[in-house]
Amino acid sequence: MVVIRGATTIPCDEKQEIQKAVKELLEQIESCNLLKKEEIVSIVFSSTSDIHSYYPAKAAREAGFGSCSLFSSMEPEIDGGLGLCIRVMLFVEKDMMPRHVYLRGAKVLRRDITSVYNVAIDGPAGSGKSTVARRLAADYNILYLDTGAMYRACAVKALEAKVNLEDETAIVDLMRSVKLDVEYENGIQKTLLDGENVSEKIRLPHVSMAASIVSKHPSVRMHMAEKQREIARKMSCVLDGRDIGTFVLPDADFKFYLTARPEVRAKRRYDELVAKGHEVDFEALKADILRRDIQDSTRAIAPLKQAEDAVLIDTSDMTVEEVVTLIKQKMQEKI
Repeated sequence: MVVIRGATTIPCDEKQEIQKAVKELLEQIESCNLLKKEEIVSIVFSSTSDIHSYYPAKAAREAGFGSCSLFSSMEPEIDGGLGLCIRVMLFVEKDMMPRHVYLRGAKVLRRDITSVYNVAIDGPAGSGKSTVARRLAADYNILYLDTGAMYRACAVKALEAKVNLEDETAIVDLMRSVKLDVEYENGIQKTLLDGENVSEKIRLPHVSMAASIVSKHPSVRMHMAEKQREIARKMSCVLDGRDIGTFVLPDADFKFYLTARPEVRAKRRYDELVAKGHEVDFEALKADILRRDIQDSTRAIAPLKQAEDAVLIDTSDMTVEEVVTLIKQKMQEKI
């Protein structure tokens, strides 16, 4: 059994306004969730205490949703609450990811699904931020933007061109001739460098370290940050990195900072690389991660740090599901 939620408002307490609003709300829920009416087990309405002229359940029956059980109730009066509001819950016999619908003035009740919003997830390497960000984006049906992949692609180009990674001028000159694109295929981000898909190549350990060096250059960070902001302005997305909440999107709607003990982070990255067939020395990998922590947190421009308004989560002893659940809870509390 799945529950789909929704809400709408009416301009005044009149029968025809209630009929029109209920019809619009139910039809949009039906369309967005690809529902068949026979899949709806029951529909439960609640309306604010300033609505008296007509029962939303009657309006639903008149709109063609009479094959299931219907129920209407009145909410208690709440000071400062949204007025002239009709809420609904549809109980559906279907295995699906529900898409909730909030219309008209009720959009303020769920800004997370009714307008463009961004979720910033920062943290050091191996803290689990990329895995969590992907899961969160999938659950909310929004874009996942892997910002680190963009810096890694720059590092790949610099390594292949044998450019001194510490030479900012040389790196900037190289970037001017690079074509860097981010594409999405079946919800998965692909990083293209001069037309080549480098999504696997950018995850190699030596590329990770090189990306940390390249990304400390102010001109590189400014260039990448603007690309990321451009995407975030257009669509709701989850972004993970080291400076999303502090530099790239300081006004992000939701901010989180994930961390974990160094040995835990090293083990996660070790398991990931071994699973892909790479031979890795655990102690060397752990040392690289610690060096990268220092390098990322001490760079002059947009260093790795927790934003003042970010929620801190230590993922050392948590599963991915537990972290995702906690983040969703914190987001809902803010809404």
